[in-house]
Amino acid sequence: MVDVDKVLDEAGLKNPHVHEFVKHWAGVTQPDRIEVVSASDDARLLQEALEAGELEPAGEGLYYSQSYHKDTARSEERTIVATSDPADKGVYNNWRHADEIKPVVIGNMTGASQGKTMYVIPYLMAAPGSPLEAYAAGIELTDNRNVVLQMIRMARVGVDLFENLKDPESFVRAVHVTGDLENLGQGTPDDKRYFVTVADERTILHFGSSYGGNALLGKIAHGLRQANWDGWASRKFLAEQYMLIAIQDKETGKKYHIAGGFPSASGKTNLAMMVAPGVLGDRYYVEFFGDDIAWLWVGDDGKLYGMNPEFGVFGVAIDTNAITNPNALAAVREGTGAIFTNTAYNVNTHETWWEGKSPDYPEDVEGWRDWKGHLISERPADEQRSKAHVWAHPNCRFTSTMTNVPNESPDYNDPAGVPIDGIIYGGRTRDREPLIRAIEDPAEGVYDGLTLGAEATAAAEGVAGQLRYDPMSMRPFLALPEGRYAQHWLDILDQVTDKPLFAHVNWFQRDADGGYLWPGYSENLRALLWMMDFREGRVTGTKTPVGIVPTKDELNLEGLEIDDAILDQLLAIDVDRWKQEIGLREEHLKQFGGLPERIWEAHRRVAQDLDEA
Repeated sequence: MVDVDKVLDEAGLKNPHVHEFVKHWAGVTQPDRIEVVSASDDARLLQEALEAGELEPAGEGLYYSQSYHKDTARSEERTIVATSDPADKGVYNNWRHADEIKPVVIGNMTGASQGKTMYVIPYLMAAPGSPLEAYAAGIELTDNRNVVLQMIRMARVGVDLFENLKDPESFVRAVHVTGDLENLGQGTPDDKRYFVTVADERTILHFGSSYGGNALLGKIAHGLRQANWDGWASRKFLAEQYMLIAIQDKETGKKYHIAGGFPSASGKTNLAMMVAPGVLGDRYYVEFFGDDIAWLWVGDDGKLYGMNPEFGVFGVAIDTNAITNPNALAAVREGTGAIFTNTAYNVNTHETWWEGKSPDYPEDVEGWRDWKGHLISERPADEQRSKAHVWAHPNCRFTSTMTNVPNESPDYNDPAGVPIDGIIYGGRTRDREPLIRAIEDPAEGVYDGLTLGAEATAAAEGVAGQLRYDPMSMRPFLALPEGRYAQHWLDILDQVTDKPLFAHVNWFQRDADGGYLWPGYSENLRALLWMMDFREGRVTGTKTPVGIVPTKDELNLEGLEIDDAILDQLLAIDVDRWKQEIGLREEHLKQFGGLPERIWEAHRRVAQDLDEA
C-alpha cells in the first residue's frame, strides 16, 4: 500500500485537504504508485512517454500521439451534470441526480488503476492572485501520463502555485481514470464511459477515455461546466466558451478587448489568432488571449473584466495552414514542445500532416500512416490521396502553451484581467445574418446570444439551412438550467456601469452559386474595427429591426477590392427571412423554463420591429 502522506509531503504538497482527497481515491482506484507532478517535470515525463511508446517524435521538440480509434472526441451523450436537486435540470445539461450516478461511476473506477501510477496534478485555471483564484484551483488525479503532459500545456501546473492558495480548502476535486478502452462498449447499450461533473460538490469524475476534454479535467469540465455553476453559485462571474482578443490601434495607443462565442466550425480560433490584413498591419495589431474559454466578472470600477483561464491552446488541426491561421502554425513549430494527436504521421521522417495543411497530399506516401496507424502505401491506389479516405481524423488536435503563440498578449497573465469593450456572437449561416450588426441594449444582446446558432450541415442533424441553436455557444457545456443562466447574465450586466457593446458577425454569407461573399480570415478585422468605431461614436450606422449595420462608407475597406453590389448584400437585412427566423427563435426559447421576462421583452421588441419594417 502506498504511503500517500509521505509521497505528498516529500513533494511539498502539505495541504491536509489534498491529503484526504488523494488518500480516498487511491483507495478506490488502487494504483501501484503515486507521483506528484509540476511543470518542471515535463522533460522527464516526455522522455518516459517516448521510451514507453506513448509518444512518437514529430520533429525537434515536437511529439505525436495516437488515441484509441473509438476515443477521439467529446461524447456529449455520456457527459453529465449531477447535483442533489432536480430543480437543476436543464434542457442541455444532461442532468442526473448525484445519488444515482456517482455509485455507477465509482463502481467502474474501483480497482481500475491497478498496475498503474496515479499522477497528482495541482493546477490553477487563472493567474496567481486573480480575484477568481478560489474558483480556479484544482487537483486532477489521472492514471495516464499523456494526460499529465497535455495538462502541463493547458493549465498552470505546480505544487508551489497550489500551496500558496488563500483558501486551501477551495479547490476542485477531479478524478480521471482511463479504463480498459478496448472493452468499454463505446456507443452500445453497455457503454461504461461516464464524464460527470458533480457541480454542487465541486467534484469531477471521468471514466473511460484518455482524450481531450474527456481527460484534461482542468479544461472543459472545470473551466466551463464547473465554473459555469460556480459563477452562478457565487453570483460573481460568468464562465463561457468564448475567444478573447485585443485590437491595438498603434496610432492612438488605444486597446479594445473583445470576447465572443461561436458554435463549432464558425471561425472562432482563426479569428482569435488572426493577423491584421497587410494594408492595415502598420496601424492595427491583434493580441491573442485565448480561443476557447473566458471568465467574465465585474471589477470594483464597474467595468466588465475578462480573462482566459487556460494556459495553452488545444486546437483543431484540420484546415490550419499559412493562410487560414499562420499564428497557429507558428505555435507548433519545432522546439515548442507541442503535441499532435490523431493527425497523419510519417514513421520515417517524423512529420505530421492533416487535410488542409497544404493544398495537396504529400507526394511520396512512403512511411505515412493515417490516424489509425494504417500505412497509406497499403491502401488501394485510388484511396491513397482521396478526401473520401482521410489521413487525419476530423477532430485531430495540437496542444501548445500560450507562450508559443506569436501574438500572445503581454497582458495575458495579468491577474486583474482586461476590460471588455465588446461581446460578439457568430454562427456559420449562408443568409439572414449580415456581416455585422451591433446591438445596443444589453438584454437584447443576451437574447441574441441565447438564440445563437449555426446552419445544419450534412454532418449534423437538422434541416439544411435551418439553425442548430447553440445558446452563447455553450450548448455542450452548460451546468445550469437555461432560465437561471440567462438571469445570471442579466444580473452580472446590471452591475456593469460601462457596458460592453454586443454584436453579431457572420463571415459565411454565400452567393447563388455557393461561393463566399466575404473573404474572411484577416479581413474579418474590418468588421470589428467598425464595431469599436460605433461604440466610440465615430460612426452611426443604419438602424434595422435587428440592430445597427454599417453603411458602406463606414467600413474600412482600404486595400480590399470588393464589388459594390456584393457589399450591399453583405450589409443587407432580409426582413422576410428574418420573420421566418423569429418564429423559429420563439419555439427554441419556449423549451427553456423560467426565462426572464426581459428576454421575452427583447424577443417581442425585435418581432414587432420586423412586423413594422
